[in-house]
Formats: sequence, C-alpha cells, structure tokens
Amino acid sequence: MSESGSGWQSSQDESVDSPTPLTESVNEDATSTTGYQVLSEPLQSPKPRRVAPLLIVTALIAGLVGGVVGDRLNFGENGVLGGVVDLYQSDADTSARPDGSIAQIAAAVTPGVVSISVNTSAGSGTGSGLIIDSSGYIITNNHVVSSAVSGGEILVDLTDGRSFPATIVGRNSAYDLAVLKINATDLPALTLGNSDGLVVGDTVVAVGAPLGLQGTVTTGIISALNRPVTAGGTDDMSYINAIQTDAAINPGNSGGPLINAQGQVIGVNSAIAVINNSSTQSGSIGLGFAIPINAAKRIAEEIMSTGSSSVPIVGVQLDMSSTARGAYLAKVEPNGPADKAGLKTGALITKVDGRTVRTPVEFVVTIRDHKPGDTVTLTTESGDTFRVVLGAKTTDS
Repeated sequence: MSESGSGWQSSQDESVDSPTPLTESVNEDATSTTGYQVLSEPLQSPKPRRVAPLLIVTALIAGLVGGVVGDRLNFGENGVLGGVVDLYQSDADTSARPDGSIAQIAAAVTPGVVSISVNTSAGSGTGSGLIIDSSGYIITNNHVVSSAVSGGEILVDLTDGRSFPATIVGRNSAYDLAVLKINATDLPALTLGNSDGLVVGDTVVAVGAPLGLQGTVTTGIISALNRPVTAGGTDDMSYINAIQTDAAINPGNSGGPLINAQGQVIGVNSAIAVINNSSTQSGSIGLGFAIPINAAKRIAEEIMSTGSSSVPIVGVQLDMSSTARGAYLAKVEPNGPADKAGLKTGALITKVDGRTVRTPVEFVVTIRDHKPGDTVTLTTESGDTFRVVLGAKTTDS
C-alpha cells in the first residue's frame, strides 16, 4: 500500500493512502632512469636466416588444406554457414558456492520465505512472510493481512510447491506486524539475528515475492539506521524506527526478511519511498525500509504466547502539527507514566536517552524502539530531564 502523503509506500502489492508524518620501477644497477637495465655492450645485429625448402613446401600444403576447408564450409549468403555449427561452451559450474556469498545465503534462507495471497470481497493483494517456527508460525506485515480480519482468505505458498490456508494468530498495527499460523510441521524456520549490532554499510539480502514473483533475491547494504517511517492508514497508523537499505524492495516484498551476511534475519521489509505523492504504485528507487528484528521478535513472542501484544506508552498526547523542533506535549494524561515522572502539559521534548528528536514522529518511533517497563530519560527544551517508566497498551488481538 502507499503512504502517499509521507512519501513512503508499503511494499505490498496493493495501495491505500496514508496521512503525512532521505610507474615504472627503476633498476638500481642501471645508469638509466627508464626502468630498464642498460646493457654494458651493444647488441650485434642478427645474421639473416635462410628459409629451408621444407618450410616452403609445408607452407604450400597448409595453404592448400585451408582452401579445401574453406570450400567445404560453403559460406552462403549473409555469412550463413552450411552444415552443423558447434560453438565452444565451458562446463557448468556446479561447485558449492563459498560460505558468506550471496548465492550461498540465498540458497540457505529462501526455503524459509513464503508468498502470501489475500483475497477478500474488497479485492486481493500479495505479500511475503518468514517462517519463525517449524510448527507453522509466520511473521508478516499487518498491512498485508489486515483486510482479511473481517472475512476473506489468506493463502501461504511455500517454496517446495505446497500451499496452505492461514489464520491470523494476532496483529499489532502500531508496529505493522502480524503472526500467521499454517497447519504444517518440520518447516525450515529462519534464524533470527540481533538488530542492535547493525552498522551502516553492512551487506544485506532481501528475499520475498515482489509482484508475486516468489523467491526473488536482491542485495545491497544498510544505508542508514533509526529512520522514522510511518505506514498504514488513519485507523492503523504504524510508526517504525526503520532500517534503511538500498536492496531492491518492491510491492509484494512486504513481510519478507532482510538478511545479514551470516544468513540471519535482522529486519522485516515493510515500506519503500516514492518520488511523488501520487497513489500510483511505485517500484524500488533504492530507498527501502525494514522493521528491526528485535522489535518484531518481541511482538511475535507476545502474540504466540497470548494472541495479543503491547505497545510502550509515555501517557501523553502529542501535537502532530507542531512546527517546534521536538515533540510538543499537548496533554499529559493524569496518573500516566509521564505525569508520575513530573512532566507537564506544554513541555517540548527534544531528546530521548540523549538522542535528539526533531519531530513528533521521531519521538514516537524512538519510544517504540523500547518495550513496556523500560525506563527512558526525556530531556526538555529547557534542559530538564525526567526518568519515565514506560507503560503498556494492548493492541489488535
């Protein structure tokens, strides 16, 4: 779907608008500086060599044979050869690709990536997913499957050719994540990495089903970290503290994994940037975004355990239209985490744990990079600091 106002577009194969929220060497023994050794005596000119009669005969025979071969090849019009033509071709390279190569990573992880088709009375769409448990649990984006919540069919295609109907175990629209379950066992679950250790410039591989083309592999690097990205519609807006990559991500890649050089999942592909604000589907322009796997892991674990998951909250309402540099607190909820920490309505938050936040969206995604119960330090424009213990809100059971 497309987030036309914000310049982001979810990488699902359907679209929905969303509101607004980047010499030569020198020989030391020589007397010349040309790099070549100077000879101590001049060379003598070689004496002329006589050509033996045998060589002349051999040359004549070779010329004759060449003429005969040329005649038998029978060049026709436009240089077309008559008879059978057999061009040289090397043997196929069937050797195992080295560990850490893109080919080796792709071969190892592709079986754990699925294609998802959603069909409802309102239309259809496609996306991707990754197997996180061999008993049939799959992570994908909420926006891939949300249209089927009130009715519809979700079909999961495995790379081995099997297809299974899927049910939604739970969703979290705040993080744009959902967990599906299919009735299958002994599935090739992918290994989850740790997104806290990511560095800009790391090699990454994106796997998914762009435009329904299952098993598509693209590669690139991590272009940036902690990118504030909004996705979804008005009623299910997601705020993502995203990993930015130049690996090609296109509509249909949503929900597929972003893989590191060790073959581990470090993100869930979710959105792409678009050049303009039209609702027309756009392809990759080298600006793709993924949900860090650490956040996705927590959400998935909660959903698999209870069927629902939580969002960390500060207990404030933000003025999303404010042009002030920071997050303006339009209201501090009574008895909420911020209130208990001493924050007041009208405060302007400029840092979270020492990290500068310039907009309300940056504030939200930074908070959501934590989990309920974590303590964060909020700094106001005046330089005052407040330690807030984050609360929890259950979402999308």
